[in-house]
Amino acid sequence: MSNSRPPFFHEKALVETDRIGEGTRIWAFAHVMSDVSIGRNCNIGDHAFIESHVTLGDNVTVKNGVSIWEHVHIADNVFLGPHVALTNDRFPRRSDTVYHAEETWIEEGVTVGANATILCGIRLGHRSFIGAGSVVTHDVAPHALVVGNPARPHGWVCFCARPLVVDDRGCATCALCARRYDVTESGVRERL
Repeated sequence: MSNSRPPFFHEKALVETDRIGEGTRIWAFAHVMSDVSIGRNCNIGDHAFIESHVTLGDNVTVKNGVSIWEHVHIADNVFLGPHVALTNDRFPRRSDTVYHAEETWIEEGVTVGANATILCGIRLGHRSFIGAGSVVTHDVAPHALVVGNPARPHGWVCFCARPLVVDDRGCATCALCARRYDVTESGVRERL
């Protein structure tokens, strides 16, 4: 006997693709275009829009009012808070110029807070945390916490998303789950 759960589509959602993993839920007034792939156990909130050719990994949460454009790549376990703004062209004009899309990569486990803006052509490193309302204009290192406009580093976060406390030897520890990390010039690396 299988434990799989079929995807759920609210009766007022517009879903134009059949490539949706088991257990995924798509809520009212969301629009998922054709040629989209959505993994297992995702949650797509009201008024979300997902453009053709987008791929979402497993266990992704897209809160209300988020638009995900072509050329944005989203890995597993990502959280996009309400009204996150994603882009795919740094120099947009109406239709009188050539469209120059840039790829944006949101790696595994990233959290993007409500109303944050992510410019295109950048990479959000795995398990990084983007504070609510931030405007991200450059790549973000794995496990980095960035806040502000423009977003700037403001410390490091654990796998569980809690801030890390760094001692004078460059050892970082999570007060909640006790995971330990080494802080280096290139970021943090979990101690095994």
